[in-house]
Amino acid sequence: MRTLEALRSALADGGPGALLAYLNNGVAHRYTAVYRFDGELLRNALLHDKLDQVRPDFLLAVPFKHSFCQFVLRDQLFRTEDSRQDRRLDGNPYQGVVISYHSVPLMRPDDGSMWGTLSHFDMHSVPLPEEEFALLQGAAGLLGPHLHQLDR
Repeated sequence: MRTLEALRSALADGGPGALLAYLNNGVAHRYTAVYRFDGELLRNALLHDKLDQVRPDFLLAVPFKHSFCQFVLRDQLFRTEDSRQDRRLDGNPYQGVVISYHSVPLMRPDDGSMWGTLSHFDMHSVPLPEEEFALLQGAAGLLGPHLHQLDR
């Protein structure tokens, strides 16, 4: 059973990258990522790719108004197993590109404002079990004090 304590250990032993690797190893999604808000953009601060390939350029920075992260800011989470069939995303240029997306907010520990997002995503339809979504939420809480390491 995957636990918050195991996440805490991964973070203590290897930092935020190890936490992302632990999260990603337990799900079918190809990517687990941290994005930070930067004005009109979302910038990729950390990415774990199950296939260990070079990060595609289109994942480096995403216009906020086109991102799925805008819904995390609005609703405090966003989940879709298949963006192609999700009417909330009609007209979004990433609908049908990023197919599966499950994301939670990352909050600054000093003032409680939203710093960015923590997400599992894939270019294929991939379900995310409730217990793994709960673990993603727990991981977001653990990452809060480490966000300054990703603020570049």
